[in-house]
Amino acid sequence: MSADSPVLSASAHQPSAPSLTSITFEYVDAPPTLLDDSLRHRSLVWTRNGHGLVGFGTAARLHTHGEERFARARAWFAQLIKNAQITDPLNRPGTGLVSFGSFAFSFTSVFESRMIIPQVVIGRDEHTAWITLTGTAEELNGVTFEQALNRANKAMADAATAEGSAGSIKLTSGQLTAGSYVQAVKKALGHFDERGISKLVLARDVLAHSSTPIDLSKIVHALTERYGNCWTYSVDGLVGATPEMLVRVTDGLAEARVLAGTLDRASQGADEPDFAQHHLFEDPKQRNEHQLAIDSLTDSLNPISHGMSAPEEPFILQLPNVWHLASDVRAQLRADATGALPSALDVAEIFHPTAAVCGTPTKKAGVLLRELEGMDRGPYAGPVGWVDSRGDGEFGIALRGGILEDEKLMRLYAGCGIVPGSVPEDELAESWAKMRPMRQALGAE
Repeated sequence: MSADSPVLSASAHQPSAPSLTSITFEYVDAPPTLLDDSLRHRSLVWTRNGHGLVGFGTAARLHTHGEERFARARAWFAQLIKNAQITDPLNRPGTGLVSFGSFAFSFTSVFESRMIIPQVVIGRDEHTAWITLTGTAEELNGVTFEQALNRANKAMADAATAEGSAGSIKLTSGQLTAGSYVQAVKKALGHFDERGISKLVLARDVLAHSSTPIDLSKIVHALTERYGNCWTYSVDGLVGATPEMLVRVTDGLAEARVLAGTLDRASQGADEPDFAQHHLFEDPKQRNEHQLAIDSLTDSLNPISHGMSAPEEPFILQLPNVWHLASDVRAQLRADATGALPSALDVAEIFHPTAAVCGTPTKKAGVLLRELEGMDRGPYAGPVGWVDSRGDGEFGIALRGGILEDEKLMRLYAGCGIVPGSVPEDELAESWAKMRPMRQALGAE
C-alpha cells in the first residue's frame, strides 16, 4: 500500500463502492503519546485528550454536494461495508473499517462534502491502541502486525512536509469585513419580528496569509496542547478544535454536547468564575440563547430515541479563550422496522444544522443568514468526524477552525448567536475571541 497506490473514488452522480479488505491489529505496547506522535500535515485527525484516530492515505473516497449529500454518503458507505471483508478482533468504536467525513454547512455550498477511507488508521481509546490497514485483498494477504507497523511508519513519512521555519502571518478581511459584520447584525435584529425568527447565528471570515507554506501538523499540535479538552480535527485541509459535539453514537447510545452563550475571558475581570456566573449563567439573554439550542436538538432527537436525559440547567464550560454555557444530552436510539439502529452519520444528518450554528427556527434562519452573511460557509459549522462499519462514530461541529485554501493561505471562520438585545459591537468582539484558538495556533495572536 504505497503512497502511489491507485485511489478508488466516486463522483456525486454515480457513487460506486469498491470491494475493500480491512484488518485491525491490537497495538499492545503503544506509547502513551501515540496519537500526538502520529500527527502529520496530510493526516486525517480526530482526537481529544490523547484518544481518537489518525488516518493516512486514501483507500476510497466520495465527493458529493447539494441537498442529497448526506443520503449519497450514507448509501455509498453502506454499500462499501456490504462489499468489504473486515477482520476486527477488537470490535471497539473506531476499530475495523472507518471513514472520516466532512460535510458542507449548506446544500447551496460549492464545497464538496466528502467521505474518506484511509489506508492506515492509528487509534487509541482509554483501554487499548490499534492499527487498521485497508486496501485490496491482494495488498493485505497474509499481512502481520510488524508489517502493519512498518506501513504505518511509512504512511507517516509520506504524509509529512519538509521541515521549515514558521512564516509570518498577516490577517486581512475575508468575504465579510468587520464593519460589514456589525451592519449585518443590526439588519438581523431588525428582521426578527417580520421573519418570525428568535435567534440567528451570523458568521464572518478572516484570511490568514503566511510568508511560508503552512504545516497543518503544527497547527494540530498547538490545538491539542492548548485545547486538549476540545475535539481536534483535520480533514483535507479543514482543521480546528471544536468544543461542540454534534453527536457521538456508541452501541445505540447517542450523546451530544450543546453550546450556546459565550463570554470572552480576555476582557478585564472576565477570567474569574464569579464573573462568568453573573454575566453568563445568570444572564437572561445568554440563558435564552442556550435554551433555544437545547430545544432544537431535543426536538430532532425525540422521534429517533427514547430515555432521553437532558439537564434542567446548563453548566459553565471553561476553555482557554472563552466561557460557554454547555449542556450534555444523552438518549437511547430507536431501531427502525428492520431492527437497524441509526448510525452516527444518520444522526448527524438529522441534527444538522442545530440552532447553535444556524438559528431558530432553522429553516427561516438559514434563509436569512445566507442573505446577510453574503458568503459561502463551505465546511464551517458543518459536521466533521468519523463513522465505522458498526455505525459507531463521532461528529463534531466544525467550529474554532479554518480551511487551507492554498499552501500559504488559510480562511478562518467564527459565528455568534444573535438574539433580541444583542449588541452588534459585542458580537464582533466575540467573533474575534472565537478565532483566538486558530490565531494562536498560526502564531498570529
